[in-house]
Amino acid sequence: MSQGEDLVVVTGATGYIAQHCVLQLLEAGYRVRGTARNPSRAERLKEALGRLTNLEGRFELVQATLEQDDGWDAALAGAKFVLHVASPLPQVPPKDENELIGPAREGTLRVLRAAARAGVQRVVLTSSIAAIVFGTPREGTNVFDEASWSDTSKDIGAYEKSKTLAERAAWDFVEKLPDGSKLELVTINPGFVFGPVLDEHVGTSVGLVKRFLTKDMPGCANWYLACVDVRDIAELHLLAMTSPAAAGQRFLGTGESAWMVDMARILDEHFRPRGYSVPTRLFPNWLVHVVAFFDPSVRPILKALGKQPEFSHERATRVLGWKPRGLEETLVATGESLIAHGLI
Repeated sequence: MSQGEDLVVVTGATGYIAQHCVLQLLEAGYRVRGTARNPSRAERLKEALGRLTNLEGRFELVQATLEQDDGWDAALAGAKFVLHVASPLPQVPPKDENELIGPAREGTLRVLRAAARAGVQRVVLTSSIAAIVFGTPREGTNVFDEASWSDTSKDIGAYEKSKTLAERAAWDFVEKLPDGSKLELVTINPGFVFGPVLDEHVGTSVGLVKRFLTKDMPGCANWYLACVDVRDIAELHLLAMTSPAAAGQRFLGTGESAWMVDMARILDEHFRPRGYSVPTRLFPNWLVHVVAFFDPSVRPILKALGKQPEFSHERATRVLGWKPRGLEETLVATGESLIAHGLI
């Protein structure tokens, strides 16, 4: 069967990572069916993709939500592969953690059940380093990899708990499938995802670059981020989808890590000559805590201040031949795309 006959379903197709997955799938010759909570964005998404590749009638967008069973059997009908990218990621933590945990965990199981019924060969689940690093010590020489799991018994954030529980539920589901089921599972655990936006949609991580370039953020927290380019994460999804050796494995998707202030300096060096002066002063931890009191979006990073966790993507390189871009290229591409789309 040629790629042109293979159908891949991408959930949450209007999202940042999912858009790049759709684009790379189309460029590779696949037919793609995307799902979205609100398919009204279909024409805008097709327009954005059409500027970059020839759609040739190979892309459609249908409605399906993580909270309801309706629509999933139809969405996955005839699919050989599923990239389950959709998961709620609010900029401000909810008051009730179950607002995230429920849709993430139950939505993942909903997609997997429909995939099993549809005879899908493999599901690639977009998890996160949020399912790897939280609730565990980050000091010393410990290097996080695919064997690491966040500890949900500890006091961790709603998003971190939702991603961990959703991924755990996915592995449990596949393990309990009856003998003879052909459904395979692979999970991708990206770091903080930056890189070019394809339309006016700005993800949570890209919002950090936008705030730098608009001076909405007057300084930098003492925060260390495991960064990765969205184009590399999309490529990792495709490699995980097609490589026989990937079945049943987790893959940590991180590139170059950096302190927030070093990221600001890269952006300032590149964009200052064009009138975008980026604040590069480092705020003391106590001041970040004060800011978090008034700005809930800052609260999730408080426990990470001053800590320098290291991550290894050795498995993705060894098994899949994956090689992520450098941080400077990624950050510059992020800023350039924000300017090009009139978002700053």
